[in-house]
Amino acid sequence: MSERACTKCKRITQNEVCPVCHGNVPTSDNWSGLLIVLNPETSKVAKELNITLPGEYALRVK
Repeated sequence: MSERACTKCKRITQNEVCPVCHGNVPTSDNWSGLLIVLNPETSKVAKELNITLPGEYALRVK
């Protein structure tokens, strides 16, 4: 199973729908760039991208 990215929050998952976003937000296998956020409270990049949970995120999702 390939990794997919949420079309709304850009979190990387293997599911067809995002487990983080509430509702039926689809994921896409067409994404690029990888951002790993360990501590979103102190990360300037996470704050700029409105990321509040630690994890792996795509930089671009189509």
